[in-house]
Amino acid sequence: MIRIQPVRLERGIAVGIMVELPKTRALSISTEKGYVMCGLLDVPFLDGFHSDRQIVAARVVGVREIDDLLEARVRDCTTAAAAMGVRPGMTGREALELML
Repeated sequence: MIRIQPVRLERGIAVGIMVELPKTRALSISTEKGYVMCGLLDVPFLDGFHSDRQIVAARVVGVREIDDLLEARVRDCTTAAAAMGVRPGMTGREALELML
């Protein structure tokens, strides 16, 4: 099953996506500039293999629903996200506001 839902932020609307996979879920909330994703996100891969793309992304862990991404703390982020002000320890909501 795939669920898509709007996510209201202070500065705009983002898009939340949940994909049910065998024994897990892929969760993300995206803006036009970047996204916050569950623990499936491979930050070193994005920074290394796709460094030319300057992907703006942050990873959070321990989430089960789209809305959980907002309150979870950023574990790590891409170099491009850090350049926008995203830092480990901030909430997913705070990171997404910087990505709007």
